[in-house]
Amino acid sequence: MFIHKPILLDPVLTFLAGQQEEVLLVDATLGEGGHAEAFLSSNPRLVLVGIERDRQIIDRARERLDRFGRRARLFRMDFLEFFSSVAELVDRSPQCIFFDLGVSMFHYQASGRGFSFRRSEPLDMRLDSEKDETAAQLIATSSEEELKSLIRRFGEERFAAAISAAIVAERKKGAIEDSQALARIVWNAVPPAYRHGRIHPATRTFQALRIAVNGELDLLEATLPLAFDSLSVGGRMGVISFHSLEDRIVKRFFQERNKSCTCPSESPICQCGGQRRARILTRKPIFAAEAEIRANPASRSARFRILEKIV
Repeated sequence: MFIHKPILLDPVLTFLAGQQEEVLLVDATLGEGGHAEAFLSSNPRLVLVGIERDRQIIDRARERLDRFGRRARLFRMDFLEFFSSVAELVDRSPQCIFFDLGVSMFHYQASGRGFSFRRSEPLDMRLDSEKDETAAQLIATSSEEELKSLIRRFGEERFAAAISAAIVAERKKGAIEDSQALARIVWNAVPPAYRHGRIHPATRTFQALRIAVNGELDLLEATLPLAFDSLSVGGRMGVISFHSLEDRIVKRFFQERNKSCTCPSESPICQCGGQRRARILTRKPIFAAEAEIRANPASRSARFRILEKIV
């Protein structure tokens, strides 16, 4: 049975839920509403706007949050769409914005879209099943060089060349449309010693395809500046990331907003006249404690960073 467990809940509530004051919080990655339910329960004066692009999941979240009535307002769209038109959708600047960039356990365990290689499912991997191309279509239409590039870039997979060559060879025999079929191709393509490591050898390839199908990194990079600009002065943005690619984007963005000068490093004097716009509240990211990792292994790779807007 599928059970959703919100990750790093205690520090998320400590930094973002407020201390009983009135707060407008945007949960930009609503999912099944686990964090949202905790936000609303912890502060009776908090009003939540939830953003989710998956129809199946937002319906589950709506049921979960129904008891909070008008304090929870949900939008079905991706977070770039929301923050591109935030002034038209909400009547004031949010005091808090929260991103949990992890893919919901619902997708792995209950969506039937091929996010997991543990069972046989259609190779879809779309977070919004009404948009864009599927992973199977991406595999069918990409060149070997394109596959190698995306598996290396988005999966940080050192055997990307061998895996992409194996995929291209196999698709000549017939379409690759099943998650376990793809996992077997990867398994057979990598050296035997690599098959019995800490993670399944197909993990990085599946991550790469999912990121590519959903445009996850481009979406994040485009959204963070818009989200920050929408924050009220004194407001906070918290982001949970799960792998180095997205965490790198978040860390770099936070560091840029924390600078007083944004001129190129080779510039001898400051010419931008800029001023520091934010302060980083987490010198190092917050990680899950051992007790949480034991109870919820999905939290092992989570890292939480918080930024406060000062101007």
